[in-house]
Amino acid sequence: MRKPKASLIAALSLALSMVLVAVSPALGKAKTIRFIRDAEVENIIRAYATPLFHAAGLNPKAIDVYLVNDPQLNAFVTPGLNMFINTGLLMRTDDPLQLIGVIAHETGHLAGGHTATRGASIRRSTQGVIASYALGLAAALATGRPDIALAVIAGGQELALKGLLKYTRSQETAADQAAVRLLNGTGQSPRGLLEFMRIMSGQEVLLRANQDPYLRSHPLTRDRVAFLEEQVRVSPYATTPANPGFVVLHARMRAKLVGFLQPMEQVLRRYPESDHSLPARYARAIASYRKSDLTTALERTARLIADRPDDPYFRELKGQMLFENGRIAEALPAYEAAVRLLPDSPQLRLGLAQVMIEMNDPAFDRKALGHLAETLRREPDNSFAWRLSAIAHGRHGDVGLTALALAEGALARGKPREARDQAFRAQKILAENSAGWLRAADIEKTAARMAKRR
Repeated sequence: MRKPKASLIAALSLALSMVLVAVSPALGKAKTIRFIRDAEVENIIRAYATPLFHAAGLNPKAIDVYLVNDPQLNAFVTPGLNMFINTGLLMRTDDPLQLIGVIAHETGHLAGGHTATRGASIRRSTQGVIASYALGLAAALATGRPDIALAVIAGGQELALKGLLKYTRSQETAADQAAVRLLNGTGQSPRGLLEFMRIMSGQEVLLRANQDPYLRSHPLTRDRVAFLEEQVRVSPYATTPANPGFVVLHARMRAKLVGFLQPMEQVLRRYPESDHSLPARYARAIASYRKSDLTTALERTARLIADRPDDPYFRELKGQMLFENGRIAEALPAYEAAVRLLPDSPQLRLGLAQVMIEMNDPAFDRKALGHLAETLRREPDNSFAWRLSAIAHGRHGDVGLTALALAEGALARGKPREARDQAFRAQKILAENSAGWLRAADIEKTAARMAKRR
């Protein structure tokens, strides 16, 4: 059995519990944008947002939500129905209603078509960031060198957010009005949005450079705060507390983010050993793992699993700890249990598939392809999943399907020339008019149109 590449494992655990990948510099400073993929956090955000999307007449499946690893308070939307939420916002909100209020406001921008007024430039910038992110992952996987991911991504297209994300005061007012309608329409109090705006209003006295970007891109006026105060006063749901289930989820989400993103000393200040609540224990287990105290981390995670044996995310966390420390065979049962408990999660299936492929055992490659197929059914543009598929097909000598998977991945990354070349290669190998051959022909045509537009 080939020895797994430990450095590669640590850098590219895409479906493992928490994944951070740097992307291009932004906002005129030597700053990086880091996306996070996490099944649990993404599902919590979706639980908050889906009723709001429905109430706004938007298709939830058409809206992509991205988590940005940034301690500053910010959330924004871009053309193409993309919503970005900073981890700083997730960790700062004490009540789920505060975060739900912000999501409702941003949904108001989407429903109002406010992003369309900023032209195609931000659309191209957004696509460039996402494509660079995917390309960096694929490059690191292909070479076995995670440092290449940063080099590829750093050389990607810059996200020119400065000025492009700034809304007019009239748009902000319209988004506030929409948010209140959406919150009342879903039986939720607008109090959380008002509380968040009051947090923002406290930053107005700060120098602009010290203000959170949300305030800089979303002009705040006294009239807006007064409007929300009045809406809370007259809302039939003004005193309605947050959904109790959301309160539990919010506490877990914040603890998980703190555990992954903050130093151990800060984790312990926020969640001292004397705090025996589940979120506190969750945060400390993660923090121990990040501090490379694997023994303590596994012991703490084992206790969480014993208390909640049907929780897929605790199983996933155990799998991540073992996987990223090169204990691949031990990680496999943990990921299999996570997928059994939550089979509809594309992230968990992707994580299991990666573990199976890292086993470097032909018996697992076919099983991995099954999980990758489920991932791609829900996330057809997941270029990392296509890359893993190419590896699995390649090991079995399926050269045509390997080329087809590489073509799909290149298309997802916005690389039309590479996609066209691999699709042409696939057509020469696959049986004419077979499903794979026809898909390769479609990719070739799509890539040609994409290249022509550029």
